[in-house]
Amino acid sequence: MSLEVWQFVLYIILALIVGLVGGFFGARALIKYQLKKNPPINEKMIRAMFAQMGRKPSEAQVRAVMNSMTKNQ
Repeated sequence: MSLEVWQFVLYIILALIVGLVGGFFGARALIKYQLKKNPPINEKMIRAMFAQMGRKPSEAQVRAVMNSMTKNQ
Protein backbone atom coordinates (compact mmCIF):
# COMPACT_ATOMS: atom_id res chain seq x y z
CA MET A 1 0.00 0.00 0.00
CA SER A 2 1.94 2.97 -1.22
CA LEU A 3 0.75 6.46 -2.04
CA GLU A 4 1.37 8.08 -5.33
CA VAL A 5 2.80 11.59 -5.23
CA TRP A 6 -0.44 13.13 -6.55
CA GLN A 7 -2.46 11.35 -3.84
CA PHE A 8 -0.13 12.66 -1.15
CA VAL A 9 -0.42 16.23 -2.47
CA LEU A 10 -4.20 15.88 -2.71
CA TYR A 11 -4.44 14.69 0.91
CA ILE A 12 -2.31 17.59 2.11
CA ILE A 13 -4.42 20.12 0.20
CA LEU A 14 -7.66 18.60 1.54
CA ALA A 15 -6.29 18.61 5.08
CA LEU A 16 -5.32 22.28 4.75
CA ILE A 17 -8.76 23.24 3.44
CA VAL A 18 -10.54 21.34 6.22
CA GLY A 19 -8.22 22.88 8.81
CA LEU A 20 -8.74 26.42 7.52
CA VAL A 21 -12.53 26.08 7.41
CA GLY A 22 -12.65 24.45 10.85
CA GLY A 23 -10.29 27.03 12.32
CA PHE A 24 -12.27 29.91 10.86
CA PHE A 25 -15.58 28.75 12.29
CA GLY A 26 -14.01 27.75 15.60
CA ALA A 27 -12.32 31.14 16.03
CA ARG A 28 -15.51 32.92 15.00
CA ALA A 29 -17.55 31.03 17.60
CA LEU A 30 -14.94 31.70 20.29
CA ILE A 31 -14.84 35.43 19.55
CA LYS A 32 -18.65 35.67 19.58
CA TYR A 33 -18.73 33.87 22.93
CA GLN A 34 -16.07 36.12 24.42
CA LEU A 35 -17.81 39.29 23.21
CA LYS A 36 -21.11 38.09 24.63
CA LYS A 37 -19.46 37.20 27.96
CA ASN A 38 -17.35 40.40 28.13
CA PRO A 39 -18.99 43.15 26.10
CA PRO A 40 -16.62 45.86 24.93
CA ILE A 41 -18.68 48.61 26.61
CA ASN A 42 -21.27 48.59 29.36
CA GLU A 43 -23.50 51.06 31.17
CA LYS A 44 -20.86 51.75 33.82
CA MET A 45 -18.40 52.83 31.13
CA ILE A 46 -21.00 55.08 29.51
CA ARG A 47 -21.72 56.76 32.86
CA ALA A 48 -17.97 57.31 33.36
CA MET A 49 -17.72 58.82 29.88
CA PHE A 50 -20.53 61.27 30.65
CA ALA A 51 -18.90 62.11 34.00
CA GLN A 52 -15.61 62.91 32.25
CA MET A 53 -17.52 65.33 30.04
CA GLY A 54 -18.91 66.96 33.20
CA ARG A 55 -22.49 65.74 32.74
CA LYS A 56 -24.76 63.59 34.85
CA PRO A 57 -26.62 61.33 32.41
CA SER A 58 -30.22 60.34 32.85
CA GLU A 59 -31.19 56.68 32.60
CA ALA A 60 -32.81 57.39 29.22
CA GLN A 61 -29.55 58.79 27.84
CA VAL A 62 -27.59 55.77 29.05
CA ARG A 63 -30.16 53.40 27.49
CA ALA A 64 -30.10 55.36 24.22
CA VAL A 65 -26.30 55.12 24.00
CA MET A 66 -26.38 51.39 24.85
CA ASN A 67 -29.06 50.75 22.21
CA SER A 68 -27.07 52.61 19.56
CA MET A 69 -23.93 50.67 20.48
CA THR A 70 -25.64 47.28 20.29
CA LYS A 71 -27.48 48.20 17.09
CA ASN A 72 -24.21 49.05 15.33
CA GLN A 73 -22.41 45.82 16.23
